[in-house]
Amino acid sequence: MRVLLLGSGAREHALARSLSADAEVQALLALPGNPGIAQVARCVAGDPTDPAAVVRLAREEQVDLVVVGPEGPLVAGVADALTAAGIACFGPTAPAARLEGSKAFAKEVMAAAGVPTAAAHVCTTLEQARAALSATGAPYVVKEDGLAAGKGVVVTGDLDVALAHAAGCLSRPGGRVVVEDFLDGPEVSLFCLADGRTVVPLAPAQDFKRAGDGDTGPNTGGMGAYSPLAWLDEQNPGLVDEVVAAVALPTVREMARRGTPFTGVLYVGLALTAAGPRVVEFNARFGDPETQSVLARLRTPLAGVLLAAAQGRLAELPPLDWSPDSSVTVVVAADGYPVAPRTGDEVTGLAAAEEVDGVHVLQAGTALRDGRLVSAGGRVLSVVSLGADLAEARSRAYAAAHRIHLQGFRFRGDIARAAEQGGVHVPTRKA
Repeated sequence: MRVLLLGSGAREHALARSLSADAEVQALLALPGNPGIAQVARCVAGDPTDPAAVVRLAREEQVDLVVVGPEGPLVAGVADALTAAGIACFGPTAPAARLEGSKAFAKEVMAAAGVPTAAAHVCTTLEQARAALSATGAPYVVKEDGLAAGKGVVVTGDLDVALAHAAGCLSRPGGRVVVEDFLDGPEVSLFCLADGRTVVPLAPAQDFKRAGDGDTGPNTGGMGAYSPLAWLDEQNPGLVDEVVAAVALPTVREMARRGTPFTGVLYVGLALTAAGPRVVEFNARFGDPETQSVLARLRTPLAGVLLAAAQGRLAELPPLDWSPDSSVTVVVAADGYPVAPRTGDEVTGLAAAEEVDGVHVLQAGTALRDGRLVSAGGRVLSVVSLGADLAEARSRAYAAAHRIHLQGFRFRGDIARAAEQGGVHVPTRKA
């Protein structure tokens, strides 16, 4: 099988690592990739959001499957163009990717499908946003309607901060904001593979969106993750089946009913509230950094699973095989991230980090300049570990992270700490 992977982040490096280890993959290309991905795939320069360019490359390279990593190519219609050209694509068409591209659209679909989620107000003026915030009360949740690379959400107890974020979103062309009720309880990420009809869940994970320890500071694209969730297995062992039945399948069926079948990853972001699980958000692709930990535990060869989803054959697959080990991902970020990340500084210590048992390092915001690896983005690396349990995985991830050198770099020191210490609790459900 010849596979083309679109994207350039740590999520794509994780996908490339899994795909390159699959015996069925004879050739792996990446558009555009990054220096880390280049170690396991042939990187090709170009724009992954240009449908015509992606189709042309796929044809020239006689690609059997295109795997779309980030959301940009999906919203740009790359999957539509590949499907029209008869090339298998793992990733939804642009109309189906609106589940991520528009939070207002996602809320509309959830309402039609009967999916449990927070009450929401779609606002197009600051006056509407002010009224919605008054109705919901604090803590205030304000979400930019469109794509925002994981940084379009503000959760705050300060009304002025909430209004300022709403005003910024509304100032952009076609600007809309979604004001939601706050959902309490721990959050869980569940990736569901879909082929337009069938849904196959992956192992759940938990990520950490705030920049600082203790969930302080601004929202980011994600500062770390871990899987599996032992506390979830103990406190709510049937959650995955419940979410597939009450969220993923109804959503996939509603999209098919609308004539826009969903093929790819339906990322279900959940809050486990006292009223039961509620959807915080949908994404239309693998999440970053959760993918790094989830794929580290997947034993089933990845390429065949993604091809089956692209070809509508998920129902034919045997159950996925998972390692019992725990995986922890610690994101190494540049100084100033997420507001104004510093770039261009040399990154060293990756080989030393990977000398720690069970650790591999995935690259994201990196570039090669004059033979040196330098920072080229806010989230620079993902340090991924495997361990017999969460304590061992955390110890290994942080031991490796401390071997990395980058001027002014930072990472959270509390990824999965509460879970390791038994401090994550699901609220008791109300009768």
